[in-house]
Amino acid sequence: MEASEIVVGLDIGTTKIVAIVGRRNEFGKIDILGMGKSESFGVARGVVQNIDQTVQSIKTAVADAETKSGVEIKVVNVGIAGQHIKSMQSRGSKTRAGNEEEISQKDIDALIDDMFKLVMQPGEEIIHVLPQEYIIDNEQGIRNPIGMSGVRLEANFHIISGQIAAAKNIYKCVKRAGLEVSELTLEPLASADAVLSDEEKEAGVVLVDIGGGTTDVAIFQNGIIRHTAVIPFGGNVITEDIKEGCTIIKNQAELLKIKFGSALASENQENEIVSIPGLRGRPHKEISIRNLSAIIQARMEEIVEHVYYEIKNSGYEKKLIAGIVVTGGGAQLKHITQLIEFITGMDTRIGYPNEHLAKGSEDVTSPLFSTSVGLIIRGLQTIDKQNKNTISVPKTDTIITHTDEEKKRGSFFKKIKDFFDEDSSLQ
Repeated sequence: MEASEIVVGLDIGTTKIVAIVGRRNEFGKIDILGMGKSESFGVARGVVQNIDQTVQSIKTAVADAETKSGVEIKVVNVGIAGQHIKSMQSRGSKTRAGNEEEISQKDIDALIDDMFKLVMQPGEEIIHVLPQEYIIDNEQGIRNPIGMSGVRLEANFHIISGQIAAAKNIYKCVKRAGLEVSELTLEPLASADAVLSDEEKEAGVVLVDIGGGTTDVAIFQNGIIRHTAVIPFGGNVITEDIKEGCTIIKNQAELLKIKFGSALASENQENEIVSIPGLRGRPHKEISIRNLSAIIQARMEEIVEHVYYEIKNSGYEKKLIAGIVVTGGGAQLKHITQLIEFITGMDTRIGYPNEHLAKGSEDVTSPLFSTSVGLIIRGLQTIDKQNKNTISVPKTDTIITHTDEEKKRGSFFKKIKDFFDEDSSLQ
């Protein structure tokens, strides 16, 4: 296989930074060649707050992945999340010269390009423009208009925007770590690619990715993304609550949460006790598992209430036949599905990213790695698109490649790329 088909997903999270190297095998599944993981310092609630610490963590994770995979990593697909992410609905339209010519990919690209020119709030920039459905000469509900005839082409779009500064900081960290960003993807979209099936997206499903700093929500219905949101609470807030409630240090609180934590206090016996060593010769501290779970349950209920608010706010509450799929590190908490079902009344399952993985990739089948695996899937899809858009011109024996980045002139990615080109020329 060609080296270009090897893709690296880099998940810059609040608690961990993961670099996964993968490529598609002959059966269409993803072979994981290597995985590197490091503790994340310098990231809070999905946003980079200390560049030097983040760069160091990225370098550690990437070096680990390089050693295990034997692949030199130069280009990565990166995820973006954080409280600053917003989504909205918009409609775009384009009047064509006549209806003799069929609607082509070029017309759709022109329509998407126009949406990137929407005026945003100061300091914000559009990250993704996702077409939902197309309207041709007032004929609604068209999924794929290519090949059809019509004069007026319209589309409903789901537009995701974020702070320019937050994205610039991600680019800066990756660049300083000696790498290049191939694509910046909203993390819940990457996680959705890794854990949701096409049938679930068709039936209507909510993806809830509970990370360390944020909880990401993505709602799909009829195979189309309908709503996205980032809630600024995650596993770290639960750890802080345990630390305060049990008066112990953070490391002990994190271990307690992972080993003995439960999202339902009633599922634990009253006489279950954990003994924690005291600091510097102080006496041991005894903590009731039931009290520990009561602390976790209180915070988890708050997070799930926020998720339920987003579901109701989307207007699709009654149309989600496949219910909820919960993934991310927080999905490993015991009895999490029961608590979500109890609050929302919707069927819930845990999403594992193993559906797309080849045998021998057991290291990354935990919900913890959903985003990283999704970033690899997205990277492979981009390569497929670029290969499709490569047009051969026989006269001059040259190949012209129309990549997504070139299409989006003046877009988010190009502006940031120009910013760094100017930056490096000044040094």
